[in-house]
Amino acid sequence: MMPPLRLGTRGSPLALAQARMVATALRDAHGWGPELIEIVPITTTGDQIRDRPLAEVGGKGLWTKELDRALAEGLTDISVHSMKDVETIRPDTFTIVAMLPREDVTDRLIGAESLLAVPNGARFGTSSPRRAAQLLARRPDLDIVTFRGNVETRLRKIALGEADATLLASAGLIRLGHRDIGTVLDDLLPAPAQGAVGIEARTSDKRVQGFLRPIDHAATHTCVTAERRLLEGLGGSCRSAVAALATLEDGHIRLRAEILSADGREVERVDTRFPADDIAAPGDIARQMLARAAPAIRGLFAG
Repeated sequence: MMPPLRLGTRGSPLALAQARMVATALRDAHGWGPELIEIVPITTTGDQIRDRPLAEVGGKGLWTKELDRALAEGLTDISVHSMKDVETIRPDTFTIVAMLPREDVTDRLIGAESLLAVPNGARFGTSSPRRAAQLLARRPDLDIVTFRGNVETRLRKIALGEADATLLASAGLIRLGHRDIGTVLDDLLPAPAQGAVGIEARTSDKRVQGFLRPIDHAATHTCVTAERRLLEGLGGSCRSAVAALATLEDGHIRLRAEILSADGREVERVDTRFPADDIAAPGDIARQMLARAAPAIRGLFAG
């Protein structure tokens, strides 16, 4: 009998829920019993540092470096990621082989029935530059306060009055059984790759890659890859406010994106289509956006 496939994941409730989704998909695809998959929770630096924005302490790598080390050293066979937390440029030694079908990409408002109902000057909790800029573009009166922690922690902080309102990803709420919590703000473009779960393996491990390919959702993989290529072309960091959503339409990708100044006063938007197999298009679009953008936006990007 083959040894169990060791699935590396962060140890948060949401990450574990996503890891169980991957385990179920693999079992269903291959007819495996539960003994053939072992979930290996790994504590990441991002999970340990909860009082400061990511940009101050190392960026997205805080969510992946411990998972990467375990995978590289052979302690795990695959890593499960929330794709919006994965750096756009990954080591050549790893390959994102598969993505599960994407969940709801929207954000939900917690603490008020609508953005208009949020009191004037309210404390709005978020550590996302994208969310902060989008909110300030609509409500410049809001007081943005740092808000970190897993989904349950942030819900508890709102209940305790540490902030008046916050935004949470619908995907995370749904995966944790909170399908009816919050108000969907469907006029906000999401973060690139929001709602997508990716599975990564060692590039050299063709056997494990063979196990993963049958659970890859091609449409999700294509769209998320386009969003990540746009992000790479922008050269942004965790301090950059970027929103993007790619969808497949008749063999083409429709890409909607925006980049914003930190205060939301300046925004550069695009809504365009290109063939789904045009891998260069997202980078070209990113460069065109930066060329048109106001200096207050361009200064937030390395490109």
